[in-house]
Amino acid sequence: MPFLRLALDVPLDRLFDYSVEAATAADLGRRAVVPFGSRRLVGVVMEVAEQAADAGIAIKPVEAVLDDLPALPAELLGLLRFCAAYYQHPIGQVVHTALPARFRDPSPFRVAEALRYQAADPAALREGLAARAVMQHRLAAMLERPVAEAELRAVSAGAWRIVQDWLAQGRVRALVQAPAAPVAAAGPALNAEQAAAVEAIGEACAGAAGGKFAAFLLHGITGSGKTEVYLNAIARVLAAGRQALVLVPEINLTPQLEARFRSRFPGVDIVGLTSGVADGERAAGWVRAARGEAALVLGTRLAAFTPLPRLGLIVVDEEHDASFKQQDGLRYSARDLAVYRARQAGVPVVLGSATPALESWHNAEAGRYRLLALRQRAVDGARPPSWRLVATRRQPLADGLHATTLAAIGERLARNEQSLVFINRRGYAPVMHCGECGWLAGCTRCSARLTVHLRERCLRCHHCGWEEALPAHCPGCGNSDLAPLGQGTQRLEQMLAQRFPHARVLRIDRDSMRRKGSFEAALEAVHDGRVDILIGTQMLAKGHDFPRLTLVAVVGADNGLHSADFRAGERLYAQLAQVAGRAGRAERPGEVLLQTDFPEHPLYAALMADDYAAFAAAESSERRRAGFPPFVHQAVLRADGFALAEAIAFLQRAIELAPEDAAVTLWDPVAAPMARLANRERAQLLVQSGARSRLQAFLAAWMAALRQLKAGKVRWSLDVDPLEV
Repeated sequence: MPFLRLALDVPLDRLFDYSVEAATAADLGRRAVVPFGSRRLVGVVMEVAEQAADAGIAIKPVEAVLDDLPALPAELLGLLRFCAAYYQHPIGQVVHTALPARFRDPSPFRVAEALRYQAADPAALREGLAARAVMQHRLAAMLERPVAEAELRAVSAGAWRIVQDWLAQGRVRALVQAPAAPVAAAGPALNAEQAAAVEAIGEACAGAAGGKFAAFLLHGITGSGKTEVYLNAIARVLAAGRQALVLVPEINLTPQLEARFRSRFPGVDIVGLTSGVADGERAAGWVRAARGEAALVLGTRLAAFTPLPRLGLIVVDEEHDASFKQQDGLRYSARDLAVYRARQAGVPVVLGSATPALESWHNAEAGRYRLLALRQRAVDGARPPSWRLVATRRQPLADGLHATTLAAIGERLARNEQSLVFINRRGYAPVMHCGECGWLAGCTRCSARLTVHLRERCLRCHHCGWEEALPAHCPGCGNSDLAPLGQGTQRLEQMLAQRFPHARVLRIDRDSMRRKGSFEAALEAVHDGRVDILIGTQMLAKGHDFPRLTLVAVVGADNGLHSADFRAGERLYAQLAQVAGRAGRAERPGEVLLQTDFPEHPLYAALMADDYAAFAAAESSERRRAGFPPFVHQAVLRADGFALAEAIAFLQRAIELAPEDAAVTLWDPVAAPMARLANRERAQLLVQSGARSRLQAFLAAWMAALRQLKAGKVRWSLDVDPLEV
């Protein structure tokens, strides 16, 4: 009797054997329902064996092998095994992290036939519409041809509801129809740099086997047309009958990018895979991709695991973004897995950014990646924004804004242009303060201050979510004259609305954009010219194109200079370069005002010169001397408990279990940068080596020993290639 070795969603680093009456290689990658203790679990078949791994235990039979989904291909199973080994995570949890949550349910999954929608009588549909019903006229024009539901939903939040009404009235009909052959709509003419980049990627995509592995670092200034390079390269891949995978860092960037892809590839089945997609819809999209029906998959980091039988190209947009690194559970980097998957599948991968991660830049300098540079803006006549540093040291400020900044905003209002005030702090103020005794409102659960949210009349922790009412008196001395210190988005919104009463002010941050569809509606208002002054956080820093926005004013950038994190300078440069790119993207010239107490800082000098290469060289030199990545490879063992001493004691025991290796350095356990989070005391232990292979071998042996260690009430985890140390 053969045995199936299954990956189950349990925290044990092993496969589990189950007997089955008959099995073949076709069962590999399929789901199977099995008993596990008192539970019924869904596992994935990783191996078929003639003998059980442990003959001394009773082997239970498989209840059912499910064939409702395409089996995970060998290439994807190999990717999952690599991921489990590299990030030292249990294989079962890796596999089930990669699958849509719906597939943990043992009930069969059925995908409805791919329906498309078309006007029964296009002329009659248009005739019945009101002249001012712009959205309905747009939908009627689309429905002259068969259109997929996802394409209709992408138009706006209410578009699908309109089409459903037309369906009920018989004005639109549903069709069972195979998608049309992928034909790309015409796009703007490429400049010489863009054309050269597309040609280089296209050469790697071509070939008898459908392409060859090549890693490209597409370094283009903001507004240089990196997306057009992606679109043209993808068009070649789709025309060759292959599939493309596009990864973006944040869910907020997906709808606008998806709309742009749909307009360029009408009729192509495009699947969007993000955490914002409902479980059933995500599962259906995953199945269409696995069957080869969906030609293009667009998603956030988890989409890196999507099965694509005809994969021809992978694109990672904004590859430097920290959102590509999962910070809990399976702590993987989607960018790094994308490169591994491209090598494994023998296809090219394009990593695009205006400010590449230093690791990627180092790989390009070492020849492992091919550098493709876009040094000019894609729109004719568009110029990079001019920079102006506004010295604020010992200067009077109006709720954080310098008189120069306020005057510049006033000038844009007079010219009917838009301004963006960028501050990466939500709320009204970062802290509540007592001037009598010096009390500062702190979170009782975290090593952090409580942020003042004046509109909601509360203090809120942005780390654990704790909230409490604004105090009427100081708990330390009873003083009733408490004051908010510093600036946040709410405070700037209030001040600017008072300063410019006739201006239309809009705040965009996580607090104001909580309702579904609110972010898309806000962006539409900006594009339509119904906003004069934008106030926003990093949600607005990248990927957005506002033609009338000509001024970006940056407040609070100096906070990034005070961090103890060795990556703080790299992150600050990237953030400021991205937000500066929102200004002057069309024919109107743009200006960036950066308020700072340190106008002489070399980071700001590099930004003003728009010289990322010089910044990267200086930063790399410092890291080489200090022994930081990318010149060493790191892992962090983290532990947390109800007392810091417990976490430190666990890490000390972990050191005793570490294998001897002169090429690997273990540092002493220390408290984490945020020592307390959600009532848990946290500590960490840094491990590093100059050789990645030696570090991996060390970690494999160490983790095998650590998993046998009784941790008690201490929770622990390993983070390989950490972004936070």
